[in-house]
Amino acid sequence: MEIILKQNVQNLGLKDDIVNVKNGYATNYLIPQGLAILATSSAKKIHAENIRQRSHKEEKFRLEATQTVNKLEALEVIKIGAKTSSTGKIFGSINNIQIAEVLTAQGFDIDRKNISIVGEDNVKEVGTYEADIKIYKNIHAKIKFEVISE
Repeated sequence: MEIILKQNVQNLGLKDDIVNVKNGYATNYLIPQGLAILATSSAKKIHAENIRQRSHKEEKFRLEATQTVNKLEALEVIKIGAKTSSTGKIFGSINNIQIAEVLTAQGFDIDRKNISIVGEDNVKEVGTYEADIKIYKNIHAKIKFEVISE
């Protein structure tokens, strides 16, 4: 029986794949659980149209993401102020929240969960560091930021 998967199914296929399975597996498990639909000719036409529309939207998101990456990488070194001791150690630490706040102040709407500091989780000393920002799926930007003493 030919079916269209609505979700990823382990050991069978990914979402939107058209696969052949045994009748019992499809009618007793996949279709009732909402994991798949029967691949009729009309369902295949709708599936093809959905994939075409999704790819068009996907291309638009990728274009916007690459533009954002270009703008981020064109930035100079971002400066983040922190209270420090006389030896250059920071009271507390700098993490992705502070980087997100600075980027938001500069006009970028980036969620803190998409920012990771390269090599470590928290910065505890004055210096220059690098952060990796996930913009969209596998599109990333790398920015440099400098922690300075206030």
